[in-house]
Amino acid sequence: MQRKTHYRLALFASLFITACPAVADTASQADADFIERIVVTATRTEQPWLNSPASVDTVSVTEQLPGMRSDMAEILAGIPGVQIDTRYNFAQDTRIILRGFGARAAFGVRGILMRLDGVPLSMPDGQAQTSSIFIDEPSQVEVLRGPIAAVYGNAAGGIINLQGQPAASSYMAISHAIGANDRQRSSLEAALVQDAFSVSGHYARFRTDGDREHASAERDQYALRATYQLVNNIELIARADDNNAPLLQDPGSLTPRQWRENSAQTFTGAARFNTRKSIRHRQQSVTVNQQLSHFDWQVAVWNGMREIEQYLPFRGDAVTSSGAVIDLERDFYGMHGQVNWRPEAFSARWQLSLGTDIERQKDTRQGFVNNFGEAGELRRDETGRVAKNDIYALSTLALTDKLTWLAGLRVSNLSFDVSDRYIIAGLSPDDSGQTRYQESSWTSGLNYQLTSEWALFTAVGDGFETPTLTELAYRNDGTGLNPDLGPALITQYEAGIKWLSTNAKGQAQLSLFRVDSDNEIVVDQSIDGRTTYRNAAQTEREGAELSWRYQLHPALQLRSAATLMTARYKDQQQNGTLNGLSIPGIADSNVFIQANYRPWHNDKLRAAIVAQYRSRVATSDSNDEFAPSYMLWHASLDAKQKNGNWQFSQWLRLDNILDKDYVGSVVVNQSNGRSFEPAPGRQLSAGMRVERRF
Repeated sequence: MQRKTHYRLALFASLFITACPAVADTASQADADFIERIVVTATRTEQPWLNSPASVDTVSVTEQLPGMRSDMAEILAGIPGVQIDTRYNFAQDTRIILRGFGARAAFGVRGILMRLDGVPLSMPDGQAQTSSIFIDEPSQVEVLRGPIAAVYGNAAGGIINLQGQPAASSYMAISHAIGANDRQRSSLEAALVQDAFSVSGHYARFRTDGDREHASAERDQYALRATYQLVNNIELIARADDNNAPLLQDPGSLTPRQWRENSAQTFTGAARFNTRKSIRHRQQSVTVNQQLSHFDWQVAVWNGMREIEQYLPFRGDAVTSSGAVIDLERDFYGMHGQVNWRPEAFSARWQLSLGTDIERQKDTRQGFVNNFGEAGELRRDETGRVAKNDIYALSTLALTDKLTWLAGLRVSNLSFDVSDRYIIAGLSPDDSGQTRYQESSWTSGLNYQLTSEWALFTAVGDGFETPTLTELAYRNDGTGLNPDLGPALITQYEAGIKWLSTNAKGQAQLSLFRVDSDNEIVVDQSIDGRTTYRNAAQTEREGAELSWRYQLHPALQLRSAATLMTARYKDQQQNGTLNGLSIPGIADSNVFIQANYRPWHNDKLRAAIVAQYRSRVATSDSNDEFAPSYMLWHASLDAKQKNGNWQFSQWLRLDNILDKDYVGSVVVNQSNGRSFEPAPGRQLSAGMRVERRF
């Protein structure tokens, strides 16, 4: 295994070295402005990409294939270290795995923090849902991996930073898209820009019959953003988002045998129990910031509510059961503040950032018997609260003209409290409980700029990940809060090399990484929506990431990303049979290649083709079943026409060109055997947009 890993790393290095020089020789000077300075913000402060001691990739949404924008996978494709598990089931959120973090998620996102314009989309306990994100809004995506992410605190295995772009001028636009299985999405957007004030609004309506029986979905999303430039370079940003999905049918997962017999079938219990979900997510935020020559600051406040009703495929009628109809109401709010100080005496060679994050979460949860699609008797009634209070410091110091040192420290205090109101003497005990975590995390990284185009970097850091409120809720040996589930303690190492051409459109990055964890939180059992967790003794993940883009010809651009990783259990003293086995849910290899052909420089027409490979994925700790590997091909064609203040655009997209039968995602440690979530075959979609500028 070690020899195989070394061979892969050598192959990565050779590809990196041979690809980069070709870029400078073939790309045009006209593209230089595009990459003269790529600034990243996911590291908490604005910093040139080439000078940051971290693995950071920034991708513009316009680089991705055109599409309906109904799934996060559409804007996260082609980023190294990121594994996107599209579940092709709108009742279950897309799973995001970043260097192995997030693989255990039964639903939603775990171990990865998500932000939109600096405001967290993740809850204080570390969980997030991609379904709450209005995908039309972000104009670019930054993904930070590795030790530097530790400065974000709990569950910061990596950061996905979504960034919107304020409108440059007033406009109004409408669009409509159609696809297979009566998939339709219509949207309306408008912006008003006047001097120091701008406001923009978006609305989208999505409907589909689903890729299988009992898989229809309805979703309406609204977003409003206002920006006002005050005196003394003070900026005020206000946002309001609303996501309403009144019907999301759940066709369920399949056993490997069922998938091989007919991957388009639906789990029989879906119709019997009318499995479905409804979601309403609302969030508001206000951000104020000021930029000065030697000092800047930012304060953001937010609050929101998330309501979920979900019907699971069993009755859940036992008195000790939590029920099979989930009724959840979540309230959350928080505040983030940060100041960045650049002492004049250090001639801008040193910046010190101090900040705090204060967040609160309240879950009011009830559970009812599922009387074959109707809510029956009460089986659960409780309120869970999470409180998070963090402080941190981050220092960036230019030791020399070429050597930069970044160091950060965070102290986190988290508390979890559950108050149980469903108590029946002798049958259902009081499951109230509480637990506290006080942890610290730190990071340190060095960046050495070899030349104006090349830089080396290395970093190390310690972080942690507490269980989420949902993960604490169940245990196998009884009812109530799981008192034995502790935080995972994580140490990360990485080193890499970056290249950014100063005279052409070319960029590349090679990163080698290792992640060691003690008490890793993993899925213990997952049975019909009731998932329990445990702490594994140790795990290790190591691998390499490579990303590059270059212009072979003025009309032809290539973009590629690849991740090779081994993720294994290690020294399982409590269960030695797992030692050396793969951590389920994580693919050893992910490769993405995209070619864009533009026959004209004004973007009137673009043809794109994508090749995507993933190796097989284990479905359980025992590694007795794997979802097979797959190789997919996708293609698209998009065109634009402009006539005065009017702009028209059209796109056509074909996914899974070869009609490959493959598994989109796996349900980890699914005890009932239904671990495969099937993906659809070949799918054609198309859309158009009309825009009027004022």
